[in-house]
Amino acid sequence: MITLRSIPELASLSGPIVLAAGTFDGLHLGHQALLRHAIKEATRIGGTAVVMTFDRHPAAIVRPDQCPKLLTNQSSKLRILEALGVPALLLLEFNESLASLAPEDFIREIVSASKPLQEICVGSQWSFGRGGAGNVTLLESLGNQLGFGVSRISPVEVGGTQVSSTRIRAAIAAGEFADADACLGRPFFLTGIVVPGAGLGSKIGFPTANLAIDGMQLPPDGVYAVKVHHDGISTGGVMNLGFRPTVDASGLVRTAEVHLFNWNENLVGQELSIEFVSYLRGEKKFPNLDGLITQIQQDCTNAKALLEKFVRVRG
Repeated sequence: MITLRSIPELASLSGPIVLAAGTFDGLHLGHQALLRHAIKEATRIGGTAVVMTFDRHPAAIVRPDQCPKLLTNQSSKLRILEALGVPALLLLEFNESLASLAPEDFIREIVSASKPLQEICVGSQWSFGRGGAGNVTLLESLGNQLGFGVSRISPVEVGGTQVSSTRIRAAIAAGEFADADACLGRPFFLTGIVVPGAGLGSKIGFPTANLAIDGMQLPPDGVYAVKVHHDGISTGGVMNLGFRPTVDASGLVRTAEVHLFNWNENLVGQELSIEFVSYLRGEKKFPNLDGLITQIQQDCTNAKALLEKFVRVRG
C-alpha cells in the first residue's frame, strides 16, 4: 500500500483517481462497503483507488472536549486497510491549518492535485471543511462544477440497526463484544504500545505488560481471559482493566495490564493487540498481597480453561 502524506502527492498516482473519504475509525462493515465500491470502480476504469483519512480524529482538534474514544489506533488502522486491499492511502495530518480550510478550497486542492479526480466516495453523513460546514449535497454541487462524480454509500445494517462507530463504542463500553464483532466484521482488538510499569507483577510471580491506552475505547473495568496477538504470534493471558485498588491507593490512574501465559520476552516498546474472550470478575480490593496472589492464580486457572474451549470453537 502506497502511503501519501499531503494532497499534492496525489499527482504521483496514475489517474483517474477514485477517492474514498472518511475518518474510518474501526473500519467497520459500513466503511468496508465504501472501500469495496471505490476499489471496484477504480479497477473498472483502470485508475487508482485512494483512501483519504486523518492521523487523528478531527474532533481532537476542533472540539477536543467532545472527542470520541478510538476503536483503532493509527498502526492497526493501516494494517486493516492493507489487509482490505487498499492500493493507496492519503494520510493527512489534521491540524489547525487543515481544519480552517473552507470546504470548497479543500475539495479544489484535491481536484487540482489529481490526474484527474474521477469520483469521491463517502458515507451519507460525511462532513468536511471549516467547522464541518461541507456536506454531501455541497460535495455533489462541487462535483458538477469541477467535473468529478460523487457516490453516496448507503449505511449497512446488522440486526436491523445501522452500523456505526458510535454503536460499536457503546457495545464495547458495555462489554457486548458479540455486537461489536458483528459490526466490525472481525473480532474487536484493543491495541497499544507496552510501556514500563512498576514491576510489582514480576515480584509476585505474574509479570505483566502494561499498555498505553490513552484515547482508546475500553470495555468495562474488570479481569478478562484474553488472547494476545504480537508480531504474528498469539498466546493466552489474563488482563486487568481498572485502578488496581489493592496496590494503588490513589485510585486515579486507569491501567490496562496483561499477564501472558508461557511468555518471558521483554515487550516494552512493542505493540500488542488484545482480543477479549471472556469476562472473569470485577476488580476487588484485597486485604493484602497474599490474597491478591491467590486470586490471580485462580484467574489464570479459569482463563486457561476458557481459552482452551475458545481455541476449539474458534480455531
